Amino acid sequence: MSLLAAVVVFVVGLISGVVVRAVAGLAAIIALLLVVFGVAAPDIGLVDYVIQQYYLGNELLFLAGFLFGIDAERTRTVVRER
Repeated sequence: MSLLAAVVVFVVGLISGVVVRAVAGLAAIIALLLVVFGVAAPDIGLVDYVIQQYYLGNELLFLAGFLFGIDAERTRTVVRER
């Protein structure tokens, strides 16, 4: 994996974390409903391609970006206080 691909995966995780933090309650309810009704994501070729090429094997990198995105506001506050 190239450095550019690693940065893209991390940034996508970061943006996902920021979005989830902003609408966490709604996202949790929607995720629960999808699980209950067994609805899967539509079969879109581009999404499958991106997942197979960049995401698989890089879950921890995505998760790191995701967690930074969720905690970004608190991190900024702590850094400003120091």
